[in-house]
Amino acid sequence: MAVLSRLSVLCGAQGRRALFLRAPVVRPAYVSAFLQDQPTPGSPGWCGTRHIHLSPSRHAGFKAATLHWTGEKVVACLLLGLLPTAYFNPCSAVDYSLAAVLSLHSHWGLGQVVTDYVHGDTLQKAAKAGLWVLSALTFAGLCYFNYHDVGITRAVAMLWKL
Repeated sequence: MAVLSRLSVLCGAQGRRALFLRAPVVRPAYVSAFLQDQPTPGSPGWCGTRHIHLSPSRHAGFKAATLHWTGEKVVACLLLGLLPTAYFNPCSAVDYSLAAVLSLHSHWGLGQVVTDYVHGDTLQKAAKAGLWVLSALTFAGLCYFNYHDVGITRAVAMLWKL
């Protein structure tokens, strides 16, 4: 209980100034009406909490997002299974599987980086187009390396022997 009273002194209470703040701490009683889906304070059924909608359609694209997330996890698990398989049984099927899974895994990961850190519609579209080109070239380059050279697994084994 003493901890809670000390926190209330540091954080401030309704209408008073906080210890470390210069502006008064204001706690709004409710969010504006267009963001609410529960009764207003004082009315029957109000329990002191609010559900705030962050988007007008809460379930838009839910199925697609779930399938994408599931696909990412499947690819990550395939990658975890392919690495020991490539070590113990290097063959062309494992090399091409690694080329596909590594390209897809890196494409999805860099796609999240573009989504999170590139701002502006035209810049983000250009970055995503560049990512598609980079991913296609990566996959094509790995397949070319597998077909015309020793392959991914044998190349890594040769690097380890150095």
